[in-house]
Amino acid sequence: MKYQKLKKALILLEDGTIFHGKAVGKEGTAFGEVCFNTGMTGYQEIFTDPSYYGQLMVTTNAHIGNYGVNDEEVESDSIKISGLICRNFSYDFSRVKADGSLEDFLNKHNLLAISDVDTRALVTYIRENGAMNAVISTEVDNVEGLKEQLAKVPSMNGLELASKVSTKEAYYVGDENAPIKIAALDIGIKKNILCNLATRGSYIKVFPFDSTFKDMSDWNPDGYFLSNGPGDPEPLKGAIEVAKQIIDKNLPLFGICLGHQVIALANGISTYKMHHGHRGINHPIMNLDTGKGEITSQNHGFAVNREEAEAHPDLEITHVHLNDNTVAGLKMKSKNVFSVQYHPEASPGPNDSTYLFDQFIENIKSNK
Repeated sequence: MKYQKLKKALILLEDGTIFHGKAVGKEGTAFGEVCFNTGMTGYQEIFTDPSYYGQLMVTTNAHIGNYGVNDEEVESDSIKISGLICRNFSYDFSRVKADGSLEDFLNKHNLLAISDVDTRALVTYIRENGAMNAVISTEVDNVEGLKEQLAKVPSMNGLELASKVSTKEAYYVGDENAPIKIAALDIGIKKNILCNLATRGSYIKVFPFDSTFKDMSDWNPDGYFLSNGPGDPEPLKGAIEVAKQIIDKNLPLFGICLGHQVIALANGISTYKMHHGHRGINHPIMNLDTGKGEITSQNHGFAVNREEAEAHPDLEITHVHLNDNTVAGLKMKSKNVFSVQYHPEASPGPNDSTYLFDQFIENIKSNK
C-alpha cells in the first residue's frame, strides 16, 4: 500500500538525461554531483561520511534500508550526502542491533531520497559519461525550471568543501594520559579514523580546516594527521601550507584520501578530477613494498598524477589501484611522511589495511 502512495520523482542530469523514480518520504528538490557506491553494506556510514558532502549517492546494491540503522554506526554528526538514489527501499527492517528504520533516519535529517530507479542503467550511464551534476526532485512537471537551477550549481572541479564539514572548534579524542599526542587537521574527518588512532594509545587534538601549522605545533604533538574530506584538494591552500611546513621539519605525517592529495600537492605533484571516481568497499590495491594485495574501502573523485609522482626524486609510489593503475599510496624517501588514497579504517569495508595505523604509530615512536 505504501508503494502506491509514493509520489513520482525524477533524476535530471546536467546533460539533459532523465531517469524516473518515486520519492521515498519527503518531497522536494536536491542538487549535487551524482556518483555511485558499489558497497553491499554500510549505507549508514556512507551517508554520514563527510567525504560525500555535496553528492547525490546512487547505491548499486538492490536493497537499501533492510537492516535499519544503529546510532553507533555513523561517521559524523549528520547525513552528508545531498540525496539518495536507490532501486528498492526497505521500509521494514530486521536486525537485532537496529535502533530504528532508515526511513525515520532520513526524515530526521531531512534528506530527499528516490527509489524505484533503474540504478543499473543509471550507473552504466555514469560509467560511460562520467560523474556530473544532477538534480533529484518531485517536481516532475517542472523540468525546464529544474534545468535552469541545475545550470547554476558549481562543478565539483575546483570546489572547496572542507570548510563545510570541518569542526568549528578544536576538540580532543582519547585518553589525555596516552603516551602519544597526534594533531589532526579536520578537512572532513571520519569518526572511525579517530577511534583507530585512539585505540593505539594516542591522544588526538582535532583542529579546524583553517588552522595553521603554528596552531597545531603549539600543542606540541608527536605526530600529525591530514584527514579525508570532500571536494577538490587544489583550493586547500592553507592545508597545503601546513603539510609543507610539517614536511620541512621532517615530523611524522600521515594522510588519508584528501589528506593524501594535499601531501602530493605540497610536493608539487598535481591532482586531477577522475572520470567517475572510486567508491565502494571491494577495491583491489597492490602494496608494492610487500607484494601483497589488499581489498579496500574507497571514496574519492580526485587522484594524484602518477607520471609526476614517478618523476619526483623524493617520492615513492607504495600502492597502486589494480583496476586502473592510479596512485593509491605515497611515501617520501627522506622524510617521515606517507599517505594512502583509500580508507584503512574502512567503516564500511574490510580491515586489510589497518596496519597503516600501526605503521604511523611506529613512525611516531621512532621519532620521539
